[in-house]
Amino acid sequence: MYKVYGDLYSGNCYKVKLLLVQLEQPFEWVDIDILKQESRTPEFLAKNPNGKIPLLEIEPETYLCESNAILYYLSEGTEFFPSDRLERAQTLQWLFFEQYSHEPNIATSRYIIRYLGAPEEYKPVLEAKRGPGYAALDVMENHLTTQDFFASDRYTIADIGLYAYTHVAHEGGFDLYSYPAINAWLARVKSQAKHVTMSAR
Repeated sequence: MYKVYGDLYSGNCYKVKLLLVQLEQPFEWVDIDILKQESRTPEFLAKNPNGKIPLLEIEPETYLCESNAILYYLSEGTEFFPSDRLERAQTLQWLFFEQYSHEPNIATSRYIIRYLGAPEEYKPVLEAKRGPGYAALDVMENHLTTQDFFASDRYTIADIGLYAYTHVAHEGGFDLYSYPAINAWLARVKSQAKHVTMSAR
């Protein structure tokens, strides 16, 4: 059985949990509190020297880190990863976009506000992330005006990857009111079979 080390309120960890549930793949969840530095203990660092979550234990002494790499590993050969060569590349394209343009701005803002309580010294950081964060949402909105999903005509790990932090973007101070295509897509993702919420165990 797979074992997932993660935080129930982390979007990156949620991606992995959501896919495993939708794959009907049994797994054990191990809570890791990053505010208590539980991902920096010698025991955890022996599993992942980068000290980050999520971490997938495939079998004893075999680990895989980085949320989108885990999504790829789990979805290959399933309905959640396209068989068409171009669509596979587009799936990866959107996962790269999520990590380079979306997550650093929207997820980081959420972390500062939700986890750290938005202390005064982080206000310049939050302001700096507003423009790039909304720019990423604009890219998504433009794509979704003509497409129901991101990398195919159906739901894939590209959608899981982008849904994780987009559906809680408001917790990072981002207003999605003026993004009708994104909101319609969020509803489509939420309506997928075996969908679970972020905090569900």
